[in-house]
Amino acid sequence: MKFRVEHRQRSAESFSAHYYDIYCDDRLIAEYWHDYRGDDHGIRFLGRERSYPFRSSEEDYPLFGRAKDFLEGGGPEPLTLSKRAIAYLEKELDRADESSSRSG
Repeated sequence: MKFRVEHRQRSAESFSAHYYDIYCDDRLIAEYWHDYRGDDHGIRFLGRERSYPFRSSEEDYPLFGRAKDFLEGGGPEPLTLSKRAIAYLEKELDRADESSSRSG
């Protein structure tokens, strides 16, 4: 699986959230977001009704302390996903594939 992340156009408002599209092999799979400081952040997978804030107490979802633990680069550097974020996404996609193969 090859992942790619793209920063969406940011709102003109000060202190607005940042949104990113996450692709797997050129297929949009998720929306990642963080607040202006990077403290609060989470992910919403396409096709799932709820989003997953990373400051959750649920054991199934890893706790990423801040956005910098999920994203790397930015500014003059290329924007990429951290190794830990890639591992998390791979696990989530495998989980979704297993679920759909059981139901289908």
